[in-house]
Amino acid sequence: MSLRPRHVRTKLGELNCHVVDALPEGATPQLVVVLSHGFGAPGTDLVALAPELMMAAPRLAQAVRFVFPEALLSLDALGMPGGRAWFEIPVAILMGQGRDWAQYSQTVPAGMPAARRALMSVVAALQVPLNRVVLGGFSQGAMMSTDVALRLEECPAGLCLMSGAMVAGKEWEPKVRARTSLPVFQGHGRQDPVLPYQEGERLRDLLTGAGLPVEFLPFDGGHTIVTEELEQLAAFLVKRLDGR
Repeated sequence: MSLRPRHVRTKLGELNCHVVDALPEGATPQLVVVLSHGFGAPGTDLVALAPELMMAAPRLAQAVRFVFPEALLSLDALGMPGGRAWFEIPVAILMGQGRDWAQYSQTVPAGMPAARRALMSVVAALQVPLNRVVLGGFSQGAMMSTDVALRLEECPAGLCLMSGAMVAGKEWEPKVRARTSLPVFQGHGRQDPVLPYQEGERLRDLLTGAGLPVEFLPFDGGHTIVTEELEQLAAFLVKRLDGR
């Protein structure tokens, strides 16, 4: 299959975004997939996933528009040129001291409400019904996508979480019980040194315990995205197209 997807950088709501699709000119997407990058990554970090997902499931090229928002915080001053973040993370967490995450995961991180508003503004600017929007992301982007998916006025079409973890747990726990129809795909590496695998399991257990249908993919690897994960994610998105 030969793909020539368009890639446009534009502003949606409060954020600059990269928009990628292979739809005919002027066509309306059947599904919009919003994927948010992780801490320290540039806004382009996940853009290459769009053609990979289209190759894995050609139906996506015919029906889906991918949107990649750039997080609102610049990390240039921290010695990470071009790096961005949704909210600041304490140094102990950044250094992979997972024993601190259990306590951190229950609180609302400073800066998260502002990031939430910004990401919600992107979703509003899509101008498509929420039942045609899939939210997702990698690492900190997965955290933000979960937070927004639980707070939107209506349930989105799906949630896809790559190497994510729980934050704002005390606020998420009651909200997740109101989202039992939200389909979730979640992948996590068993050797993840940044967000330990057990934190991925903790998030999965929160979701499944509330009755959400979760496709959970553990894989041998670290804080990364693997081919098997992309293939299963592509299949998950095809099911969202079919309303399954």
